[in-house]
Amino acid sequence: MFAVISTGGKQYRVSEGQRLRVERLSAEVGDELRFDAMLIGGDEGSETRIGTAAAPVGQVRATVCDHGRAKKIEVIKFKRRKDYRRTLGHRQLFTMLEIGGIEPSAKAGAAPAPSTKGKVKKAAARKTPAKKKAAAKAPENKASEES
Repeated sequence: MFAVISTGGKQYRVSEGQRLRVERLSAEVGDELRFDAMLIGGDEGSETRIGTAAAPVGQVRATVCDHGRAKKIEVIKFKRRKDYRRTLGHRQLFTMLEIGGIEPSAKAGAAPAPSTKGKVKKAAARKTPAKKKAAAKAPENKASEES
């Protein structure tokens, strides 16, 4: 069984027993977390259930295994012949999770992914723009005709 969860502004495809690195969460090592915002869920080769953050299709249980910092990213700014050098470094904080189980909700099990059969929208007919009218010519001066 697989699921797509959303945490830290990112979405992750997870399955049972998988270890996953996510943005730092405020939980102690050993705590069990539940992700309600299960966006997609299902078994391999069967119907997939689709939900939203407001109406999830199940829950995912995860255990916090570890907290840490990722490898250092170095940012170097350099302009030649100008005596300009800047070096910055950053180590992103992360939380290591182990996915314990995926539990589909009872309501979501009955509603499979919406199909698009028979629900084809017709394209709106395009209107052709009206042609612009030619500007009326100004009458010529009679003075130029008389001379």
